[in-house]
Order: sequence, then C-alpha cells, then structure tokens
Amino acid sequence: MCQFRRTCSSTVVIASLALLQAVGFQPLLADPAQQKWVTVWTASVQGPFPSGNASAQPNLSLVFAPPSNGARDQSFRLIVRPDVWGKQARFRFSNAFGVHPITFDGIYAGLHLGGGAIVPGTNRPVLFGGKPAVTIPPGESRWSDPVELTLVRDPSAVQLQGRKMAVSFHIVGESGPMTWHAKALTTSYVTPPGAGSKGREESEMSFPFPTTSWYFLDAVDMMAPAATRVVVAFGDSITDGTASTLNGDDRWPDVLSRRLHAAYGDRVAIVNAGIGGNRVVSPADYSPRQPFSGGPSAGARLERDMLSLSGVSAIIWLEGINDFSSTADASVISVETGMTEIVKRIHASIPGVRIIGATLTSALGASGAHGSPEENEKRQSLNQFIRSSGVFDGVADFDKATVDPQTGGLRMEFVPESTTGGSGDKLHPNRLGYLAMGMAVDLRLLMP
Repeated sequence: MCQFRRTCSSTVVIASLALLQAVGFQPLLADPAQQKWVTVWTASVQGPFPSGNASAQPNLSLVFAPPSNGARDQSFRLIVRPDVWGKQARFRFSNAFGVHPITFDGIYAGLHLGGGAIVPGTNRPVLFGGKPAVTIPPGESRWSDPVELTLVRDPSAVQLQGRKMAVSFHIVGESGPMTWHAKALTTSYVTPPGAGSKGREESEMSFPFPTTSWYFLDAVDMMAPAATRVVVAFGDSITDGTASTLNGDDRWPDVLSRRLHAAYGDRVAIVNAGIGGNRVVSPADYSPRQPFSGGPSAGARLERDMLSLSGVSAIIWLEGINDFSSTADASVISVETGMTEIVKRIHASIPGVRIIGATLTSALGASGAHGSPEENEKRQSLNQFIRSSGVFDGVADFDKATVDPQTGGLRMEFVPESTTGGSGDKLHPNRLGYLAMGMAVDLRLLMP
C-alpha cells in the first residue's frame, strides 16, 4: 500500500507514459497555448508548367504530354526539407495558376529515405476537413488538417537536422495547367500517367520518373514554440539558387539557415521565397493564359508568398537586377518606388517585422539580357538607395561580399557554375559565391 498517494500517482503516470511511448503514442506535452504554427518550407509558385526556369530538368515528355493537359491520374512524391521540425505539420496545396478545379487524394507525408522511397512506418495520411480528398478551385489554395508526425519524438533532436520529408499525392483525372515552382534544385518523383493513387506506398517502385521541380505544394507549417521566429528570403534566381549544386542545399538561404541554427538552435526558421527571373515592378499584368517565366511581380505575389506565411518576423529582400535587364529596362526610380511601397505594405501587415534590404550582386560582363554597363550603373544606384534611404531596417551587403573591385564584376572564383558544370554566366554566383553571401549576413539583424 502507498503511504504517499501523490508519489504513487506520479509513479503510475510516468509508467503509463513510458508504456504509451513504447507502443508509438506520442503525447503533445507542451502547453498548446505556448505553441503556434510556423512556416518551415516554401516553394513560391510562379505559373503554369512549363513556364519558368528549371535547372537540370530531366526530359518530361513521357510524364506530362502535352504540357497543357498537365498530370493525368498520376501521383507525385515531392521531396522537401523543413527548416525546423515539430510534432504536428500541415500542408498548403495551390491551384493558383490552374484554369479549372483540381481534385487531390491519396495524400501522405513521411520521412524521406532516399530516391523515391520513404522510411518504413513514417508515412502518415493527410486530410482536409477530415476527408482524404480535396478539390481546389482555380486561383485558390487550401491548408490541410494538422498531421501528427509520430516519427518526431523530440523536434530539436540532432538526428532530424537536414532530414527531408516526402509529400505524396494523387491527381484525380486530368489536372490541366499545373501550378508549379520550376527551380527546385531538388529531385522529386512522379508516376507514369494513368498509374493511379500510389502515395500510400513506401517503396519507390511506382515513382520511376525524376523531376527537379515542385508542383502544387507551396508551403509546410510545423507547430513550434510561440517564440519561434521565421525569416523569409524573398527574391529572384539568386535567392532561388541558380548555379548552386543539385540536391546540395547550398543556396545562400541554406548557408544562412545553418548559421542561424548553430547560433540559436530551433528558435528560428528560414524559408526560401525566390523565383528565377522575378522582378520588382513587372509584368504589369499576369495570368495563367499569358504567363511570364519569372512569375508575377514582387508586389503581385506578396500576399501569397510572404504575408500569408505563418510566424514571419524578418525578411531579407534581394531583387531588382531583372528589372534592369535589356528586356525590362526599368528606371531606377520606378524600382525604388516599387520597393518603398512594398515595404510599407509589409510593415502594415506584419507588426514588428524587420525588413533587411540586400544589395544587388554584379552582372557586369554577363551575356544575353544582362551584363551591360548601363545595367551596372542602375544596379549601383539602387544599391546606394538600399544602403542609405532608410526604407529598410538593415542591410545585407551581398555586393560587397561578391564583387571584384578590380573589374566590377563577380569575383572570378564565384563564376563557374555548380549545377551541371560549365564556365558560368557571370550573373549567378556558384556554390562558393552563395557561401560568401550566406556568411555576409549579420545575424543580429534577424534576431532580437
């Protein structure tokens, strides 16, 4: 007989919890009032496939034929890397650039093993309103119900750092134009047309076709401590990671992520909202039937790609070089005005947010639409505005970190491209250049 009931009760509770954990039940011990949703991964959607600038894309002629018809009774297995983990997750699916409703079913999320395979026992069903299917009208998106991630016993465990999720789903019938993010620089997997719903399978056998893009899925949230901060890297191809390594996670936001976690652990997450070819002030009009490869302008996509994300506390904005290309030829004043207006919108929508302006890296000597002396003069003028106007709450001086003071272009060692090899384009830094950029950000600008 117990002489001290409180002690005995505590012993019973501890033993019961140990037994429940042994059979796979993972209680959420943290006080829900001290938790919140934070966005831990994004892929800014940019248009209907194939409009965009994919990197190292395999031939998809047998997968989506013709492209305007999109997917047909197919399953996708997208590989994504959450910047922090939690015991609950939710997923946002987008039909932003579709032209008719799309029905998704057979939706699952599990721990990525390798290739198209999932770690056995980790694949969890994803529901919408308690149902295993959801129909999303054109121009809209939907968040899933919370999903219990039984694989996550301790969200801060070192074993989860850098691990990736496999998010699988099936397209019922024919999708039509597919909302996508072209430049994933991460390999995901697709079934053949007509293969049916395969998301529940842990094996990779049903997913023979690789793709280096993401489709329909554009955000992942995790439940995290209420003090967790979210940093959004917002910009164009140099944020998206052009010329970095395939599956290497070495874009400048990735480098910055590792620095932040080394300094602050899981108190902060950083997500990438870059789109290759994106501009600040153009195109003036954008529609799925008349897309632009760089996606909608920064102002037009602001609500979806930044303001609607969960827990945003800071933004690093690197953009403008595409506005000065020969095909756009915007004035410096128009870009400065566009930036000022967008910063005001962000501050009005997210109280207390810190907006860090990033100076533009050099494209001097690049071929094609970039590289002219006139473009470089505009770039330098915009950089002066970013540094001294007072519009921004701080500055990340990427120009200083990457420019060769002798030539005015990118430093020579930052030019050869890292994705597929080659001499580089003198516009996009390589892996070494992105490392220099990620190391150039003062962490104190992002954390209180």
